[in-house]
Amino acid sequence: MPLQTISRLTSPHRSQKTNRQLGAYLAFVAGTINAGGFLAISQYTSHMTGIISSIGDNVALQDVIPVLGAFSMLFSFVIGSMISTIMVSWGRRHKIYSEYALPLLLEALLLLIFGVLGANLNVLTPLTVPTIALMLCFMMGLQNAIITKISKAEIRTTHMTGIVTDIGIELGRLIYWNRSAQGNQVHPVQANQQKLKTHLLIFSMFLIGGAFGAISFKTSGYISVVPISISLIAVSSLQVYRDLRRLIKMFGSYPRI
Repeated sequence: MPLQTISRLTSPHRSQKTNRQLGAYLAFVAGTINAGGFLAISQYTSHMTGIISSIGDNVALQDVIPVLGAFSMLFSFVIGSMISTIMVSWGRRHKIYSEYALPLLLEALLLLIFGVLGANLNVLTPLTVPTIALMLCFMMGLQNAIITKISKAEIRTTHMTGIVTDIGIELGRLIYWNRSAQGNQVHPVQANQQKLKTHLLIFSMFLIGGAFGAISFKTSGYISVVPISISLIAVSSLQVYRDLRRLIKMFGSYPRI
């Protein structure tokens, strides 16, 4: 992929095309992390629906420990979303190139730590499994907030319930027979085909990412997420580099004392 195309993925200047491309890429990342994370700790971490449901179940069963664990994962996801929003808002306020790249770079570094150190975390499983779960939930909250802000809440990448619902809605509109009994077409039902294509792309990339994550983790273990981390670093580092270069030029233009 050309450097210009990669740079546009996290550029502050957005278009529907770049939003769709970034959304598809992040959906692949989310699917990979979700499936690999499940094999690592037997827990899906990219969506909160099941976690919130488990809180209700375990409250009813009066099982305190799972309730506390689920609340911790939910809180970690929320914190990730908060941190992402703070970073993007700070970057936008200071008009930097990397306002969207910085949260992705943070996710990449955390994922790299997970991949490099994960193989050695099995020594203290009772301690490390909750830590991994919280880290993965934080990363998913971080990532989901980025694409939500970029696309003005039109695209989600870490959970597919809304995506699949929208696909069903647009397919229903697509096959709807608009001809009335009187032969008049009043308020015809029309599918948003661009929206349908976008959601089908996001869904497909999440599914492919899930299969890739499961297979790669099964064959290679924790280290299999390192290439994903490196790809996130590549996508985010170009805008960070532009900011660093501008910063160096700015300080370089000051007269020396």
